[in-house]
Amino acid sequence: MNIDVTPLPGIGVCKDFPLAQARRRIGVIEHRDGSVDLVVSRAGDYDTTTSIPLSSTEIGVLAGLLGAPQVVQKTADVHGVGELSTRQFAIDRGSPFDGRPLRDTAMRTRTKASVVAVVRAGDVTPSPGTDFTFIAGDLVVVVGTDEGLEAAGRLLDQG
Repeated sequence: MNIDVTPLPGIGVCKDFPLAQARRRIGVIEHRDGSVDLVVSRAGDYDTTTSIPLSSTEIGVLAGLLGAPQVVQKTADVHGVGELSTRQFAIDRGSPFDGRPLRDTAMRTRTKASVVAVVRAGDVTPSPGTDFTFIAGDLVVVVGTDEGLEAAGRLLDQG
């Protein structure tokens, strides 16, 4: 089954797929600020959706119910330890790093923040190596100080 990845300019990325028997689509909107909404279309009308905001705890619980790895949830638990936090950033179509390897970001050197995981179409790559190549729709999980995370967001947006 294919997952459709649709950039939402200024918002983030929508990732969804059809439920054939229910004549609906279901998916998530990953906002640029790291928040996530569950979206479900109306039966027979893919363009009319209900959007349900999810907390990081709810995301982890839902992932657990579906049997998905909970790496993103576990990294979110780092929030509040000293001055470290985690944030998630989407790689949008046309991003300066779409199709480029992690090493090209020079993330740690330029921001003092680190990429700890990448979520792609529901699969988690923990601790990606420098040769890991980003593609549009990836959700990059970064850990660092608030200043480092702000710099990481600017870097991934603007290059």
